Amino acid sequence: MEVAEAYAPAHITGLFQICDKPADPLQQGSKGAGVCLKLGVKTRVALEKASENNIEIWINGQKQNAAKVSETVVNEFLARTSEKFAVKIEHTVEVPVGAGFGSSGAAALSLALALNEALQLGLTPIQAAQIAHVAEVKCKTGLGTVIAEFFGGLEIRTIPGAPGIGEVHRIPAADEYQAVCLSFGSLSTAKALADMELRRRINEHGAELLNVLVETPTVENFLKLSRRFAENTGLITSRVRKVLDAADVLGVVCSMPMFGEAVFSIVKPEKVEILLEVFRKNHVGGEVFTSEIGFEGARLL
Repeated sequence: MEVAEAYAPAHITGLFQICDKPADPLQQGSKGAGVCLKLGVKTRVALEKASENNIEIWINGQKQNAAKVSETVVNEFLARTSEKFAVKIEHTVEVPVGAGFGSSGAAALSLALALNEALQLGLTPIQAAQIAHVAEVKCKTGLGTVIAEFFGGLEIRTIPGAPGIGEVHRIPAADEYQAVCLSFGSLSTAKALADMELRRRINEHGAELLNVLVETPTVENFLKLSRRFAENTGLITSRVRKVLDAADVLGVVCSMPMFGEAVFSIVKPEKVEILLEVFRKNHVGGEVFTSEIGFEGARLL
């Protein structure tokens, strides 16, 4: 039996611009900015030779009947070898799933790195990550998440595309910063990407605000511009609005992850408890958590 494990950080997108016109999914993606979390997805892959390919996917101890992104990744890897395998994939997800924290991208990316190691295909990490990126694009679960999670930290994506094609720049940030998050639930990325009026607003405001951030790439500016993006695109729900207003009263800038019904901020240690108190007072039906920034990107364990 061959066993390999890998990790990819979770990721919050604050603002972005859709760039999905190229025919080649490697060239598709998004421009934008976001932050990786130290919390993320750990994936364990166990392989045994078999007469036919058989795939089992588990997420947080629950066997899955359908996990389209992971299935797309593993089928692409199995197509690259003439041998047949029984494959058991175990994802341990440390953030809310489907709620704007990049869990599908992190699952795909950590799976790609682990499969490459277990199958001994000899792909470079970038080549393995490109398979994860294409799976996300084809499944309409993300555009720029994989490249952000591959590199880690706070990033500005100035050229769209997969790792090795897109371009990423770091926003300087001290190690002490913490992400403080409140998740109410999911918003469909696929539905959002199919809404033509929403796409227009995203691209109009995303392009304008990204240019401002490139000129002054600071944590404070990232938060302010992410908030402006959420306001201008009209995505803020009533539950999110209530939390944003409460944080505003205390002078803490928060915004909404794209796409998730959630609230986040990046703060220094002295503001963590203040913000947690706001979130706990307004978290009915939601999950509150904190994470250090994930300055290291995806990697084998």
